Amino acid sequence: MIPIKGDACHIEGMKSRSDSPIIHVCARGISPVILIIGLYVFFHGHYSPGGGFQGGVLLAASFLLLRMTLGSQISQLVMPSPWTITLSAIGALIFAGTGLVALLAGGNFLDYAFLPVPWFDPAYLRNYAILFIELGVTLTVMATLVSIYDDLLEG
Repeated sequence: MIPIKGDACHIEGMKSRSDSPIIHVCARGISPVILIIGLYVFFHGHYSPGGGFQGGVLLAASFLLLRMTLGSQISQLVMPSPWTITLSAIGALIFAGTGLVALLAGGNFLDYAFLPVPWFDPAYLRNYAILFIELGVTLTVMATLVSIYDDLLEG
């Protein structure tokens, strides 16, 4: 395989931060807006189009913008790299656990009518169960995308 000139320099540039104050101010101003839009998409995922995957991608974009502009060391304060695998696993466990609870209660996988939660009104149980599923998907997608970025920079 023939190395392409400039690849190592490009990856080194992604590890370091930008020295431009304009980029710093813009990234610090845009990142919270992306974060809020990601939360909006997540919370309205069971009412309208969007949801876990789209919200997770937007949340990851917010963190990755900070990683690319401020550098990895400073952005580790916002989302530390060791947290990404843990959050991804927690999200997957939330998703699979909700499905398995319904399965063990006598229904099908992710059959919300069989969730053994007697204190919820059955009419609202579906809404809360979908929100819980979306939370698992959002956490997994967000943490996995940030983890992939961090792993690409380490290698």
